[in-house]
Amino acid sequence: MGMPEAEAPVTGPKAASPDFDSQHFKRALSQFATGVTVITTRAVDHPYTNGAPFVGITASSFNSVSLDPPLVLWSMATRANSLPMFRDGSHYIVNVLAASQLDLCQRFASLKGDRFAGVDYRLSETGLPILANALAWFECHNRSRYDEGDHVIFVGEVERCGIQDQGCRPLVFQGGQFSTLGPLDR
Repeated sequence: MGMPEAEAPVTGPKAASPDFDSQHFKRALSQFATGVTVITTRAVDHPYTNGAPFVGITASSFNSVSLDPPLVLWSMATRANSLPMFRDGSHYIVNVLAASQLDLCQRFASLKGDRFAGVDYRLSETGLPILANALAWFECHNRSRYDEGDHVIFVGEVERCGIQDQGCRPLVFQGGQFSTLGPLDR
């Protein structure tokens, strides 16, 4: 009995060069409405953190991947100062923001100061910040990372999650503007 043959790599036609510039691509992408998250983790000894215990970033690149096992993904620019903390950390929290949390979205999108100063949060089982009043949160084991283009794609295995049962609306980003959702009139 011989060894099983390895599967041949998938091959196909070579990708064509884009027929658009990066600004046109960004405008087209902006038409897709996305939820807004703040992703938090532990800060490591890095000049970027100025001694703060945690780091957090605003991200709209969050998505579900699998129910079994429970997996989610998000991406981060390779030029981001906080990339080493997310890449090397064992866990992170994805906080899904409510429409009332635009101030948190803007705070964690800023590159200035201690983003956690005055922010209401509690610590997860792994000691990471779960933002108060987030619509949902996912505590993830940093399962895998993929370098693709100018971003790193993070796949997290969800160990714990929670939801807010207060009927709040989500914070949504589309067309360069923030808004929220409501039911369609039929």
